[in-house]
Amino acid sequence: MTTQKILLNTIESVKDFVNIISKCDSPTDLVSGRYIVDAKSIMGIFSLDLSHPLELNIHADQAQAKEILDQLQPYLL
Repeated sequence: MTTQKILLNTIESVKDFVNIISKCDSPTDLVSGRYIVDAKSIMGIFSLDLSHPLELNIHADQAQAKEILDQLQPYLL
């Protein structure tokens, strides 16, 4: 599992993030405090506090995770 902090502070950034992460075959989660949602769920993401950074967990091998993170570069902290 790979973990990375991300920031999704606009509606457009959430939509773009979901479009990118939905192409990933591996399970992905977003963590905000004690809440965990599927990173591919736009409704789940909007239920989180987006004013703070989120933790992205990618349940894939290192090569797949690096490929995903390369595409998500604008949102990484």
